[in-house]
Amino acid sequence: MLASAILLFTIAALGGVVMAAIRFAGKRNPPAWLAMLHGLLAASGLTLLAYAVCTVPVPASATLALCLFLLAAGGGAVLSLAYKWRQRLLPAWLVAGHAVAAVAGYLMLAASVLPGYAGNA
Repeated sequence: MLASAILLFTIAALGGVVMAAIRFAGKRNPPAWLAMLHGLLAASGLTLLAYAVCTVPVPASATLALCLFLLAAGGGAVLSLAYKWRQRLLPAWLVAGHAVAAVAGYLMLAASVLPGYAGNA
């Protein structure tokens, strides 16, 4: 389950990198379809991760990853609803904060699924 979650987060992260590049390359927001796809993939990964944390023994780093991804999801919801929906330029500081939380969660999750990691259950 964790491997499937990390696959979904990997694809979502690729979209996130593209969206950040679009935002930081100029004074425009990424296209809505890309933001929606990114959110859908990330939410799917988050659902799988939450299910795994609640139902099977997982390393503590996977639980920490869930918390970080929930923080990133909150930031993504604010970006979408408070800015993108109202056609306002996404604030760079919020995009960066969203990315930092998501990358930290991704690294924690990756550490928990790597073979030989001491915390693996």
